[in-house]
Amino acid sequence: MSASALARCLLGLGRETLTRRHEVEFVVSPAAHDPRIPDLASRLGKGQRITVLTGAGVSAASGIPTFRGQQGLWRTFRPEQLATPDAFARDAVLVWEWYDWRRQQVAASQPNRAHDVLAHWSRIFDHFTLITQNVDGLHERAGTRGVVRFHGSIWELCCWNRCSGAPDRWLDDSTPLASLPPTCRSCGGIARPSVVWYGEPIDPEVLNQSLAATACDLFLTIGTSALVHPAASLVSAARQHGAFTAEINLETTSASRRVDLVLQGRAEELLDEIDSARPAP
Repeated sequence: MSASALARCLLGLGRETLTRRHEVEFVVSPAAHDPRIPDLASRLGKGQRITVLTGAGVSAASGIPTFRGQQGLWRTFRPEQLATPDAFARDAVLVWEWYDWRRQQVAASQPNRAHDVLAHWSRIFDHFTLITQNVDGLHERAGTRGVVRFHGSIWELCCWNRCSGAPDRWLDDSTPLASLPPTCRSCGGIARPSVVWYGEPIDPEVLNQSLAATACDLFLTIGTSALVHPAASLVSAARQHGAFTAEINLETTSASRRVDLVLQGRAEELLDEIDSARPAP
């Protein structure tokens, strides 16, 4: 299936009205001794196909501001005003000043308990996939195996002009960057962050990996706003495959009525509790 067809499929799933009726269970943290926590934890068993989708809420406890709300503001700009090809074409220095600021914030942060739990699960479960919308690299720093970077990485660069001599992307973890904007190592032109901006398509290989991972037994969506497609549609795809679906978030989202279980609270607290309650592998 082509990348465009996959995108249309996911968007369609995101807009669908589910025909089978189900009751969504809501749990508000702290949920100590709540019987639904051990029930969810019991689904984390050997041989189970487990897929996790993470968003900015997972990195919040590490001090990384989310895009939504006042914390998402930088100077007087909204992220939506900067994370676009048009914004970069107008003022690459301004956009890179924002990304350089973000890179320095992330470099000064550490993975939190949510990252640590997910990294541990990636090592002990044979059929575990983590798809992240985050570009901060904290999952990798926590030791998570096989991370699917849905929106790319803030630590990788690519040539703005897509010159033939440059690799698709390259690592540059220097903070602060030596020059703004940084340059392509091949042609000397401007380099851009290797991230997916608003209005840009998801890498076809990443789309394929993510859609394949929705054929699972358990699908968790954690710390996501459920507003950005096609990532927000993955939970519907998993549900169509028969997966048990659960959402962990501080607030209800548009996905809350499309999942089997909603746990409201901090990702680092609830994941720690779920991990403590799960059966020994």
